[in-house]
Amino acid sequence: MQLLLQIDTPDYEGWKAAWDDGAEDRANSGLTQLQLWRAVDHGAAFALMEVHNPANAKAWLEKETAFGGATTATFLRTA
Repeated sequence: MQLLLQIDTPDYEGWKAAWDDGAEDRANSGLTQLQLWRAVDHGAAFALMEVHNPANAKAWLEKETAFGGATTATFLRTA
């Protein structure tokens, strides 16, 4: 299972520093970063994560979005 995130941010550099600092927390939540993209024409980042533990990943996602950040999350399976 994968998790695709779209994170809207007006300050990509600040967001990226915070994202990098959270790598251990994501790993402890059963997530492995596969790919990270930055939008060319607006302030957004996209992350593709491998989900090793769906329950922990959902708990991490709830914690991360609790502060009202503009994040779209979609859990995916290979078709």
